[in-house]
Formats: sequence, C-alpha cells, structure tokens
Amino acid sequence: MKWKDIIQEEQEKEYYKKLKQFIDDRYEKAVVYPKKENIFKAFDLCEYDETKVVILGQDPYHNPNQAQGLAFSTPKNMKNPPSMVNILKEIHSDIGSSTCDDGDLTPWAKQGVLLINAVLSVEENQPNSHKNKGWEIFSDTVIKHISDKKEGIVFLLWGAPAIKKSKLIDEKKHHILTAPHPSPLSAYRGFFGCAHFSRTNELLKAMGKKEIIW
Repeated sequence: MKWKDIIQEEQEKEYYKKLKQFIDDRYEKAVVYPKKENIFKAFDLCEYDETKVVILGQDPYHNPNQAQGLAFSTPKNMKNPPSMVNILKEIHSDIGSSTCDDGDLTPWAKQGVLLINAVLSVEENQPNSHKNKGWEIFSDTVIKHISDKKEGIVFLLWGAPAIKKSKLIDEKKHHILTAPHPSPLSAYRGFFGCAHFSRTNELLKAMGKKEIIW
C-alpha cells in the first residue's frame, strides 16, 4: 500500500470530483496556498510504511509563501510564524534542542511524521476559506485508514478541531496525545508544558521503533 493508492481512490469519489472543480477554479482566480503541486507534499515526504507519528493541523498558513504542504512547516528562508515559534519553544523546553529551528519540518516528515492539515488549501489572507468544501472528508478518510490498517501510531492532536478527530482513532491500537493549539491565543493554556515530543519518543521506544530527532 502507498499513499498515492489511497489518494487515487478518494479522487474517484463524487465528493472529491466536486472539490477538485472548486480547487481548480480557485487556483485560477485567486492566490491559493500551498502551490498546487505541493498540496500532497506531506504524503510525498512521509512514506506510508514508515509512518509512525501523525500531527494534524487545521488549514495551511494563509500569509504569502509560508505554506509548503506540511502542517505547521514553513520554508527555511521564511520568518517562523507564531505557532511554529511556540512549537520550537516547547521542543527546547521539553528536550533541549531542535534540528528544525528554521521552521522547515521536512526532516520530521522524512523520519515518519505525517504532517497533515484537515483542510489542504487556503486563499491568501483568508483563513478557513476552503473549509467545508470536501477536504475534511479526505483528511478524515486518511485518519480512519491509518487507524484501521496500522498499529502503534502516535497521534498529536493540538486544538479543539484536531482533538475532535479522536473519535476516528482506535485507542486500543494507537496512542493519542492532546493539547491546546500552539497559536499565541491558546499555547499558554497547556500546549506549553505538554511534553509531547519526549512523550512521543518514549512511546516509540517502548514499541521498539526508532525515535524522532525533533
């Protein structure tokens, strides 16, 4: 099984055909992020068989050129957005250092961290502009597939929308760690101090899996 097989299966469904029409139209008429070729980048970088951890975001960054197809991640040359700043603060507090201080989380993805958003596209300066167009069905299907077909995945669910996805995950087979969203609006309500990075590695180690170099 590969991610492309799952994606292709979804693309043949009626909801996705409507979503594609909408997406194609918006990319033509508006500035949409990430670049169209990067919509599925999270799946390109994190191989299906290697997936160990899932981090779920809401929708891509909507400021110019920040979104790159990986939840929370930005290109190396961009200033880190507030959520990424807070993620790095928590990593430093939790385990002392990070290999991704530049905000580019590609190294995480290549180690088996699937960084997906519930909604995979957004228009410039318009958060949630592609909400309720079909992407949620797609991302829910991916989460449910991982839950059903895999074992011992660590899910990091940050913020209320992500935490609601818990119902799609079989807790008997997987590990779910929840916390408030790392945005400046909520990070101080419990994201800081959640220790999700060390806890994830403890869980992976206990399962005999290679730990993530955060």
